[in-house]
Amino acid sequence: MSPRRVIGIDAGGTKLLGGVVDDDLAVRHRVHRLWRGAERQDLLDVMVDAVEEARAAAPDVAAVAFGIPSLVERETGASLFSVHLPLEGVPFRAWMEERIAMPVLVDNDANLALLAEVRAGSAQGAADAVMLTLGTGIGGGILAGGRIQRGARGAGAELGHVVVDLDGPPCQGRCPGRGCLEVMASGSAIGREGADAARRSPSSALGRRLGAGAEITGAVVTELAHEGDAAARSVLELVGRRLGAGIAGLVNLLDPEVVVVGGGAAAAGDLLLDPARAVFAERVLPPHRERVEIRPAHFGPEAGMLGAAILALEEDRPG
Repeated sequence: MSPRRVIGIDAGGTKLLGGVVDDDLAVRHRVHRLWRGAERQDLLDVMVDAVEEARAAAPDVAAVAFGIPSLVERETGASLFSVHLPLEGVPFRAWMEERIAMPVLVDNDANLALLAEVRAGSAQGAADAVMLTLGTGIGGGILAGGRIQRGARGAGAELGHVVVDLDGPPCQGRCPGRGCLEVMASGSAIGREGADAARRSPSSALGRRLGAGAEITGAVVTELAHEGDAAARSVLELVGRRLGAGIAGLVNLLDPEVVVVGGGAAAAGDLLLDPARAVFAERVLPPHRERVEIRPAHFGPEAGMLGAAILALEEDRPG
């Protein structure tokens, strides 16, 4: 019997990653797209185009699932609100089913990243877990009693918008908050702090990169930190400490077995996570200190795409 195949799409704040995925989670074809400042219709058209490319590589796919950075109404598959993309009020599932003429599922992107890590990754075997995805923003997922928690309408677990500094900087995108974990510890925050550090230390590798006209992004900071640049490493330590304080609060609230950190910014690895673990140990309530692990996502930046595929595979399972 040939394997069942589905398409998983992870649509982030600035990019899309999709794949044709078998029921053993083998990825047979990958699709990449970038966007920045796209209008709503253009954005949706890019998603459809990505699906069509994937379907051309595997015409036998059974379904497609999308993870989107949005508050998603579980019952209808509608996008209620998105901080980073113009998706407010879009009847996403119905619109996509009409455009691509195949079964469509949709959920929040971080929920799906958590689903992948629970089924086959760093949270496998856990009944209670927290997922944070660090990218343009910070997505969140909560596993409680073996079930992913989505709230009353499906719009819950927005852990990136928990406030960690009442008088902190305005949050990103269309979030009305200030001092949210997202603005303090996301991949975007690494880029902003990196640019500040480059201006303060023009002789550092980070400063020289800025002086040569390069944009200082989270990826650039991470690259130079891995190469040993002290200024870049100090940025990851600062952001990691903020992340650890946020994780301590979430653990005190939710009492998980494990906290999984994924998303593109998690490529910083222990340069980010070791400072987070140190502050977490200082600030979390004692019963959690030795018991709760902070782990990198097993599937790295592909967790959301694979989680979307798992959602489609599980919904498509016979019986």
